[in-house]
Amino acid sequence: MPRSAVFSQRSLILTLLLLLGCGFLATSLISYFASRSAIRDSIINTELPLTSDTVYSEIQKDLVRPILISSMMAHDTFLRDWVLGGERDTAQISRYLNEVMGQYRAYTAFFVSSASNNYYQAQKGVLKQVNPQEPRDTWYYRVRDMTAPYEINVDLDMANQDKLTVFINYRVFDYNGNFIGVTGIGLTVEAVVHLIDDYQKRYQRQVFFVDPKGDVVLTGSNGGADAIRVGQSLHELGGLQDVLKQMPGSVTGSHEYRGTDGHSHFLNVRLVPELNWYLFVDKREGAALDKIRQSLYLNLAICAMIGLVVLSLLNAMVKRHQDNIETLATRDSLTGLPNRRGFDLLAAQALLEAQREPKPLVALLIDLDHFKVLNDTHGHLAGDEVLRQFAQVLENCLRLSDIICRWGGEEFIVLLKDTDGAQAREVAEKIRLRTEQLKFTFADRPITLTTSIGLSCLQPEDTLHSLIARADHALYRAKQSGRNRVCVEMLRSDYA
Repeated sequence: MPRSAVFSQRSLILTLLLLLGCGFLATSLISYFASRSAIRDSIINTELPLTSDTVYSEIQKDLVRPILISSMMAHDTFLRDWVLGGERDTAQISRYLNEVMGQYRAYTAFFVSSASNNYYQAQKGVLKQVNPQEPRDTWYYRVRDMTAPYEINVDLDMANQDKLTVFINYRVFDYNGNFIGVTGIGLTVEAVVHLIDDYQKRYQRQVFFVDPKGDVVLTGSNGGADAIRVGQSLHELGGLQDVLKQMPGSVTGSHEYRGTDGHSHFLNVRLVPELNWYLFVDKREGAALDKIRQSLYLNLAICAMIGLVVLSLLNAMVKRHQDNIETLATRDSLTGLPNRRGFDLLAAQALLEAQREPKPLVALLIDLDHFKVLNDTHGHLAGDEVLRQFAQVLENCLRLSDIICRWGGEEFIVLLKDTDGAQAREVAEKIRLRTEQLKFTFADRPITLTTSIGLSCLQPEDTLHSLIARADHALYRAKQSGRNRVCVEMLRSDYA
């Protein structure tokens, strides 16, 4: 074989291999960036807000509970009567404070009287007398003169070897609204830090609290060299300076920034009004994308070894991935029914089959009556649950061949294949009666519901738009006629 032919063959093979390699590389990179974008979007719009909501719920239980206990103490008739009675028996107030500690598992409990300036503590009785000249007593005079009912203060606890403690200082008034002292309880900072450590371990996020000035006031104890520390200002944390500029205004929400570690970070911020602190939930981008990066490197290694085989496998994977994405894009996430996009695909095929055979086809446009009132009365979560349960009612009332779609809000649309008008009306009445008789439930609360249905039958000149438009007109008549009924379309001949 001539050397030129051998050279041409080798060049062709090399060219094909290069093209295949470039194609595989391009496909891998496109897949990587698409997945990266999807993951980033999921983190920003779903994962972090959900984690923030969950951590906030935990805070409601673990951190805000002492505020409620302190409020109860400040409004306790025994405490006020004891003070107004002259503070005669110190043992009584000590027993009271000990009971609070034992009942609610507080670290410390206290009361400071404005009349005697005595600082009463659970185990030690009269711990001291507060003095405006004493620097360690400035907290009391600050609380006495403030307008808010309470404050949260991190300070040393003299009654417990100066252990750093989170105090909830609550103002106490007599029955005429006169200030008579300050009461409250305390949690050790170590206990709060352990709670944050638990949050971080459980949710694999960095969790910390920032005051309105932009200073980190609480965070976990376990973290690397780049972990955020108590006392740091957002000024010191690189990209968080932009977040600091928005405080204390529109900072709540999702943010993205580049940290001092050189990585991009996703951040969700929300105000905890009971503490007057901001909850920051932070996730480093690298940790979230490590798996898809490893997948990219593996794909490239396989490409170098087996070329065409890898390309074929990748094409199959990409196709399956695209099919999954398309399936998700055509489904309503709340009810699991097809959404409008999915309905358009299914309805177009059903219309084509009905016109080609020809066979009857009926559209039912269904609207849940007074759904806004339901949302206003029971809340949007109850509304979502009712929509899910109503979707199950529709599926139970219909055949597998029928097409069901969530049309939007509280509206649903159904296409009944190979069904005439009389049969369709029976189906519609079945749906209406089942809905009226069923007790929908949310949080063990029964919810009653009715539905209005508009019905239209396919005519020879119909398009999908005209078929649905007539069902919509029928639905309008059903609602105007008092709701909880089925109305059938009125054709032009019906008006003559």
